[in-house]
Amino acid sequence: MASRFLLVGSGAREHAIAAALCKREDVQLFAFMSARNPGIEALCKKSGGEAVVGDIHNPAQVGDWAKAKKIELAFPSPDAVLAAGVCDELAKFHIPLAAPLRAAARIEWDKSFLRQIMDKGRVPGCPKNGFFRSTDELNGFIDSLGGQVAVKPVGLTGGKGVAVVGFQLKDGEAAKAYAREVLAQRIGGDGVVIEEKLIGEEFTLQAFCDGRKLLPMPAVQDHKRANVGDNGPNTGGMGSYTSEGFLLPFMTQQDYDDALNILQKITRILELESNIRFSGIMYGQFMATANGVFLIEINARFGDPEAMNVLARLKTPLADVFEAIAQRRLGKMELEWESKATVVKYLVPEGYPGKAVPASKLTIDEKKLKASKAELFFASVDQREDGLHTASSRAIASLGVGKSIDEAEKHAEAGCAAVSGPVWHRADIGTAALIGKKAEHIKQLRKR
Repeated sequence: MASRFLLVGSGAREHAIAAALCKREDVQLFAFMSARNPGIEALCKKSGGEAVVGDIHNPAQVGDWAKAKKIELAFPSPDAVLAAGVCDELAKFHIPLAAPLRAAARIEWDKSFLRQIMDKGRVPGCPKNGFFRSTDELNGFIDSLGGQVAVKPVGLTGGKGVAVVGFQLKDGEAAKAYAREVLAQRIGGDGVVIEEKLIGEEFTLQAFCDGRKLLPMPAVQDHKRANVGDNGPNTGGMGSYTSEGFLLPFMTQQDYDDALNILQKITRILELESNIRFSGIMYGQFMATANGVFLIEINARFGDPEAMNVLARLKTPLADVFEAIAQRRLGKMELEWESKATVVKYLVPEGYPGKAVPASKLTIDEKKLKASKAELFFASVDQREDGLHTASSRAIASLGVGKSIDEAEKHAEAGCAAVSGPVWHRADIGTAALIGKKAEHIKQLRKR
């Protein structure tokens, strides 16, 4: 049984992963971070491990440190870390991994590859799509879809590069202009993916995967739009929620089963067609529509904030699950889950997602926090001698857990109130009004 665990990354998602790992008493946590995360540092120290700050995208740096610390199991977390090949470097030192190698993580960092896999394997839930490296055929393809499209840079853009007609883009002509901009500026790499616009309600289904077996998690709904009512620009995620079971209020069991089937088929096609075994966290972002479930994208790691929702409900030790992934024995596991709802709300600096205000001090009222029954996870913060300060991105996530979504939402909101400083959050996430609006939306779509 491994005890010396390496976590690579330093956001709120990684803070939640670190906390879940340390629930098993024998775990010694080591963290290689891009910036100081006081929550992760405290967990490392308490467990008898160590935290260090370095270049998490430099495979050699991470690999040398892991070897020196005699790491027994590693979990590199962020998307850009996986794309940089950090897992491949650790594998050279024969360090067991619970995350995918670069070739497998390509399903996230190359959107055209994902669609090729789906088309080749006739995987259901694939929207009409095209990949373009030049503008020659791009305009005609957008016109063929009536201008109702989503424009996606082919590579990683931190969740902020996708633009959809009717939301970020006015019409088909605006989509053409943005696609040309993506190509000219090489936003996210060398190419752009154009897909038909999907109308419905988004949900996330994440699953533990060891190459063959998938163990799915509760469905989550993330809110990427910055403003109340799901308006405004895209962000990395302003908050998310789960209900007490595995479904969301607007979902059917068929929606969940169809989404899981898509993930399973992609796993099989990856191995059959490309000789790639995916091990780690497979994250599917789906759209429930009037015509069934469609896959928007796949990520090769936990979602942020969705990781906080699901890990709060996982009763099986995460360290045990990671070991089973590394040893390819997930098929022998049965996961236990708490039957509770969760709500996460992100506190972000004023000005976000545009230019954030200069770094400013944050104060956490520990008395209020305790009374709130919420748990805080640190994201982009700067720990200085005089305390915690904001940085340029999402600062702190507040997690509420309860017997119902309503109860969990109240805890999460109270957790936000325990933090003072130049930060704001979306107060509507997890509320009955917003969730009811989504349930009614999908109900009306499916009546047609």
